[in-house]
Amino acid sequence: MPHRFHQLDVFSAVPLKGNPLAVVHAAEDLSEATMAAFARWTNLSETTFLLPPGPGVAADYRVRIYTPGGELPFAGHPTLGSCHAWLAAGGVPREAGCVVQECGVGLVRIRRQGARLAFAAPPLRRTGPLAPALRRQIAAALGLPEGELLRDQWVDNGPGWCAVMLRSAAQVLALRPDPALLGELKLGVVGAQPPGQDTQFEVRAFVPGLGVPEDPVTGSLNAGLAQWLIGAGLAPPRYVAAQGAALGRAGRVHVEQDQGQAWIGGDVVGCIEGWVAL
Repeated sequence: MPHRFHQLDVFSAVPLKGNPLAVVHAAEDLSEATMAAFARWTNLSETTFLLPPGPGVAADYRVRIYTPGGELPFAGHPTLGSCHAWLAAGGVPREAGCVVQECGVGLVRIRRQGARLAFAAPPLRRTGPLAPALRRQIAAALGLPEGELLRDQWVDNGPGWCAVMLRSAAQVLALRPDPALLGELKLGVVGAQPPGQDTQFEVRAFVPGLGVPEDPVTGSLNAGLAQWLIGAGLAPPRYVAAQGAALGRAGRVHVEQDQGQAWIGGDVVGCIEGWVAL
């Protein structure tokens, strides 16, 4: 059966420089097995399926988010990309200026910030420092002495992210992690840019256990990082993070804290539109 289909580039205004996302519309007739199989076939970090919201749920649409290795309760670039695709297909939000998405972590609000979309960072499910054994595992996987991990923190808002901070963006970009030592970890790494750059931080995300050795640009991780870094006084309430340079991309994640709520924004640009037979 044919379904309307979009493939988008998220966290970039320039096609092929962000994180691609496949979106299947009107997917309520598809089985979980079919969704998972199509996500493996696209081989993108995420593929989403749009459905009507659940009974009695005050949302504009429901989304299911699949990686090649399984389903996620929440992810950032699929949230922005799915919203863009839903609007492009004629979706009209119940509340002017705010789209409400239903997903595995509950309801997520999405608003426009100029030409960009931005989602409200979900509350962290787990926070606090990492256990010493986990720090040692991460240092070994990154090929670094443990003392090079300046700070560490759980920043889990659903997918299970933990994060470490290195001394510089250059050190982050030089990493060549060992996927076998990372195992099932969902690891984010952040380092400060030198003065004079157009971004404040360089970010990388490693998720080998879900079939994504490195994610090009990661909204959920940046949402967790924003809550940690701003809350700890390590970042200003408004900043831009770069991600994807190690993969030949140029993602830009726009972070803004507004009355205690972190908003994670980015550009979205369409690349492919048509129909997919599933």
